[in-house]
Formats: sequence, structure tokens, C-alpha cells
Amino acid sequence: MAQVITRPAPAAPRTRPRGRRAWRDILVGWSFILPNFAGFLLFTIIPMLTAFALAFLKWDSYGDPEWVGLDNFARMLRDENVHVALRNTLFYAAGHIPLTLAAALGLAIALNRKLRGVPFFRTAAFFPYITSLVAVAVVWNMLFNPTAGPVNQVLEAIGVSEPPRWVASRDWAMPAVVITSVWRDMGYYMVLYLAGLQTIPKEYYEAARVDGANAWQRFWSITVPSLRPTTFFVAVMLTIQSFKVLDLIVVMTDGGPGRSTLVLAQLVYREGITEGRFGYSSAIALVLFLIVLTVTVVQFRINERRSAS
Repeated sequence: MAQVITRPAPAAPRTRPRGRRAWRDILVGWSFILPNFAGFLLFTIIPMLTAFALAFLKWDSYGDPEWVGLDNFARMLRDENVHVALRNTLFYAAGHIPLTLAAALGLAIALNRKLRGVPFFRTAAFFPYITSLVAVAVVWNMLFNPTAGPVNQVLEAIGVSEPPRWVASRDWAMPAVVITSVWRDMGYYMVLYLAGLQTIPKEYYEAARVDGANAWQRFWSITVPSLRPTTFFVAVMLTIQSFKVLDLIVVMTDGGPGRSTLVLAQLVYREGITEGRFGYSSAIALVLFLIVLTVTVVQFRINERRSAS
């Protein structure tokens, strides 16, 4: 009779307690999040909360803060500088947002082709966005020089007898800033539109050609609806960027001539850093934040309704 040899069953692997493993996973997750979150908390959240609190105080950093309630906001209603800055900010946003969006979309459509040299032109269009803003402002100030600038020389060559004085004119300084900002920003948003265009199936366009649709019909019926999520994102980003514009205006015009290019973000800087009125500066910043928040919420609501329909 054959002898049956039995082997002992292998020992079950030792497992760590669930509690210890869960805590270890939590700590590992926080180790990845904490560096970025700490910077965000220290340089964004805390300054924002501090600014909100300062909006109801009177403080010049030398004495003790004094509670003034809504006095800073009441003062804003009477401050002509705030009215001028608000109008200029709205004017800049009304020009910068649609023009940048249209220029970025046009560039993306023009460069969304498999042709020789297209990568070079894509890089050239994107390059201004990563160029030093000071260099961009200085170069465009030279281009807009009213007497020796190439822009006015071209206008005179095509028959314009009295070209604008651009940054030296109260009426044309803000359009000059808008043109410069559109030129600088359109390359970045072109990249976003290129990514959106490359997700549209080519079969849509082929079917439209078979049905006899021309280029404009294909653009309006296929390209525009397919790019709606990208356009929404670009519009929101441009809105936020337009309302908080500061650096380009400071370098190009410093709010002048007079107050023709003074914007709310620059007024916040002047009142807080230059004049030392931190409470009043924070109140203006809070109003600017509420304006941007309101416009952004409206954009989200409109997008939700269009998506639902």
C-alpha cells in the first residue's frame, strides 16, 4: 500500500492592521499634497482672508488698525479715481476678451494644417507669451511712438494724414494697451484651441463636404459647436486676466496720460503700497474680486443653459 505524504499548508502572509495601513496611505498622500498646499495657504489663502478683514479697517501699518465698518466702501462711491478706474477696466476687458479669443481661434484654424513650416509658425505665435513682459511693453512703446514709430509710418504711407498719438494720447492709450495685450496673449490661447480642433473627428467635415456645405457653413455648424468647452474655458480665463491686468499697463503707460489707462488693480497698488492706505486698498480689491466672481458665475450659468439645451 502506497504511503501518502502530506505537506503542510503554506503559512498565510502576514498583513498589517488596517488602521496602520490606512494611516500610512493618508500620510503618503499628504506628503505629496503638503508642499504645494502650504505655499497656496501661505501666499494665497491667508493674504486673501487678511485683505477681506482689512477692507473694514483703517490702517496705515504704523498705528493700530481702527474698525470703520463700511466707511471704505462709502468712500469708494464718492471717489472719482475709482469710477475712472472701473470704466477703464471695463473698456479694457471689452476689447481684450473678444479680440484675443478671435485672434487665437483664427491662428489655431490657420495653423491646424499638415504643411511644411507649421511648427515654426506655431512656436513663433506662442513665443510672445513667454517673453519678458517688460521687453514686450518697451518694444511696443517704440512701435507706437507718435513721431518715429513704425506703426504711424505705415499709416502715413497708406494715406492716413494724422495718425493717432497712441500711448501719448488720452483717447488712444488704452487701445494701444489692448492691441499689445492681444498680441502677447493670443499665442497661449491658440495652443488651447489647437488642442480642441484636433479632437474634432475629420469625418464630420467630410460628411459636410459631401452634403455641399461651404467653408463658412462647416465652421459655423461643426467647428464652433465642437469647440464650445474650449471657448468657455478661454472666455473665463480671459475674463479673470482682463480684470486683474496691472503689469503691462504699469510698464507701458503707468496709468496715463492723466488717468486714461488707470485700472482697478493699479488703483489697489497705489492706494496700498504707494499711499499706505491698506484698508481702503483692500476694500477696492474686495470689490474687484466680487466683480470678477459675478461675471464668472454668469458665464458658468450661461454655459450650463447652453449645454442643457
